[in-house]
Amino acid sequence: MRFVTWLVTTALGVAAAAWLVEGIAFSGPSSGRAEIEEKILPLLLVAVILGVVTSLVKPVLTVLSFPLIIVTLGLFLVVINAAMLRLTAWLADELGVGFRVDGWWPAIFGAVVVTLTTWVVDSLIGPEKRR
Repeated sequence: MRFVTWLVTTALGVAAAAWLVEGIAFSGPSSGRAEIEEKILPLLLVAVILGVVTSLVKPVLTVLSFPLIIVTLGLFLVVINAAMLRLTAWLADELGVGFRVDGWWPAIFGAVVVTLTTWVVDSLIGPEKRR
């Protein structure tokens, strides 16, 4: 159950970023029921890819860039999260999922949106419902 909660939370964050940030998008229809039907599976796949990338690559980058994180008072973590989003978009493109992030600024804003959205949804769910 915890995996499903995490997957939905991450998918909501990615969906919010695609909706709010110009330069982050899924391929396919852009409105109506067809959009939802054609983008739900790619959205879940992107959430899984982002989770795997964040689990495997982000800790290594965080350790290697620790001095920069300290000097910038933690703001460099936003750049690392943006890099994770760009890497996710690249992997999704290689796998033919149809997700794109056009540049660093959309990646930075998208990383902020994904982080804030997952934080809000996670706080609404609460720790007792995540088990």
